[in-house]
Formats: sequence, C-alpha cells, structure tokens
Amino acid sequence: MRFRRHRSRPRRVLDAARAAPARGLDVARAAPARGRELRKAAAQLDLPWARSRAAGVVRENFMRWVLNPIMDYYAARRATGREKLESLKSPVIMVANHASHLDTPIILSALPRRLRNRTVVAAAADYFYRNRMVASAVSLIFNTVPIERKRGGGMSKNGGHLDTLLDQGWNLLLYPEGTRSRDGMPGPLRRGAAVLAAAHNLTIVPIRVTGTAEAMPPGRFWPRRRRDQPVSRRHRIEVSFGEPIPATADADEVMEDVRNFFHNGSISPYRSPYRRRAMASSPN
Repeated sequence: MRFRRHRSRPRRVLDAARAAPARGLDVARAAPARGRELRKAAAQLDLPWARSRAAGVVRENFMRWVLNPIMDYYAARRATGREKLESLKSPVIMVANHASHLDTPIILSALPRRLRNRTVVAAAADYFYRNRMVASAVSLIFNTVPIERKRGGGMSKNGGHLDTLLDQGWNLLLYPEGTRSRDGMPGPLRRGAAVLAAAHNLTIVPIRVTGTAEAMPPGRFWPRRRRDQPVSRRHRIEVSFGEPIPATADADEVMEDVRNFFHNGSISPYRSPYRRRAMASSPN
C-alpha cells in the first residue's frame, strides 16, 4: 500500500502537467467569447437618455454654475495646447493620464464647448455602475458610458457600444491606464484606444493632467485646499493638449507616443517613416 501511494503522487503530477497546455488552450479559445460577454454586459448598463438634448442642457449649466465655481475654489486651473484642437472634427478619441476623480471635470471644462458637447467619457462599469443612482448621476453630469475593465471589455473593434457611439459622431474620452495612479505617475497603458482609433480611422488626442492628485488623491471623495501656502491655498492644475496622433495599424507605436506625452509633455520625434506619412495625410 505504501508503494502504490508513493507511485500515485508523481503520476498525478505528470497527468496534471500534460493537461495544463490543454487547459491553457481552452482558456485562450474562450477569451474572445468572454470579452464579448463583458462588452454586452457593459452595454446593457448604458443610459442613452444621458445623451439627449435635454440632458446636455442640464449638464452644461451644471458645469457652468456648479462644477466650475467649486473647482475654482480649490484649484488655479490652466489649459495649454487648445489651439491644437481648433481644426479637429468630431469624432476623435481623447486619451488622458488618470490620477484623480477630478481629472474628468477638469478635462471637460478645458475642452472647447463644441467638442465637450459631443464627448462621452468611458467609466468603469464595476465602479460607477454598480449602483443605479450613482450610475444615473455620473451619466448625467459627465456623460459617461460604461466599459468593462477586465480583459479590455468594450475596447475592441467588433461592434461594441463604443463603436456605435463613435459611428454616431461622439468623441470619446478614455483613460488607458484603466485605473487611477496611486503614486502620481502614469502606469502601464492598455492598447484599446489605439485599436479603436485604427478600426474607425480616427485621430487620437493625448491629454496630460498635472496637479489633480494633490487636490483630490485616490481615497478622497471631495477636493481639499492646500495647507502649505499662507496666501493662496489653491492647487495648481494644468491640462495640456498634445499634437493629434493619426491612427495607424501599429497600436504599440501609437501608445508609445501617448506614453511619452504623459511622462514629459511631448511626443517622441523618432517616428517611423510610415507614421510621418500617416500624419501628413491625416484628414484631421
């Protein structure tokens, strides 16, 4: 009996090792189906009424009379690079670094009104859409649309609700990090924005936000004033709009440009000849 028990253990290990590749293959095969399920679930949480004309009027007035005064109390805001947006035609995909819940109202308020009124903001379904009241509030105030962060749900080129909105002419604001940075530095970027841009032949606008993490770091649900200044206690917050990036088939190259802009405020000049030709021939 001891001998058989001694032999059975390595046999089980060997059997498990042989089965592992098959299980891995099954998981890989199931991934696209799982992604479709996640995108479908996120789409079902969407609230289309938030994109109505009436909701837009409420949202614009709330921005003017409520959000802007609150942000002005806590922050000295500055926007640079707005001239780069003048010739852009909707739809475009905007990608920004993410360090605070303040990022969205700060970016929206810095956008020209013609772009802001046609912009939807991708919001994590597992965070903002778990509660119907919270989902309705963020949808109305910020014109959010739900996306599933797991496995990049909603961020592909196969007929998801984001594709539908882009086809309808809506601009899309995405945070390719997928979550807020905990150390104030941009984290790893996902490729979904570049994939969407290539699928719809759209321009990507990189946006760099600084100062929001100090004003409202992760874990806080309301901004705070500075305590280290005797005169002005407002935080300095800056929104920088970068050079528009034409869509290409190389999603990694596009996101490398975005990453460079997030880190140092400029896009790498060392682009491939293909990228330079794409920029020269871009319709936007």
